[in-house]
Amino acid sequence: MAKSLSKAYKNPSPAARDGLNYAAPDLTRHPPRSPRTRLGGYVHLPRLLDKARAVAAGKGADFHYNCPFDQQFFVFTGIDHEAFMAEIKRGGSDSEMLAYVRSKSKRQAFEIAAWSAFLEQWTPSHPDQRGFVNEVHKKNAPNRDDIATWFDWLELDDYVTYGGKP
Repeated sequence: MAKSLSKAYKNPSPAARDGLNYAAPDLTRHPPRSPRTRLGGYVHLPRLLDKARAVAAGKGADFHYNCPFDQQFFVFTGIDHEAFMAEIKRGGSDSEMLAYVRSKSKRQAFEIAAWSAFLEQWTPSHPDQRGFVNEVHKKNAPNRDDIATWFDWLELDDYVTYGGKP
């Protein structure tokens, strides 16, 4: 069975037509990775890499580099967003970018784990934020009562924005 599956599915190369190119994602066609996806223990870092690479390539769509989520990462790590973007433009892989983050930030594993756990549970608390989230939530999935955190909201918004039905 595995043999027939491998023939039926071929992982596209970055240059393949309609394939995903993680080195320069096209966010006009697909969303960045989930904010829950971790790299080196950091939540949001893979999403941040996707957004930064797409913006650098002129394919950022409506995604913003150095948005409030990105700023949470930059404040926590002490990395300057402009220096980070300059490093992105050098074309490093996820592993190389993680090495860059580790060289610039001296955070310990337990600090990264605590910060990531906090971000996964972070909820909109300011009334303006809550109103914005509620408005988009009602538009995207009015019958979903499981959307509570910013990450829940981002994943739902990505899904619906790219054609998913709630």
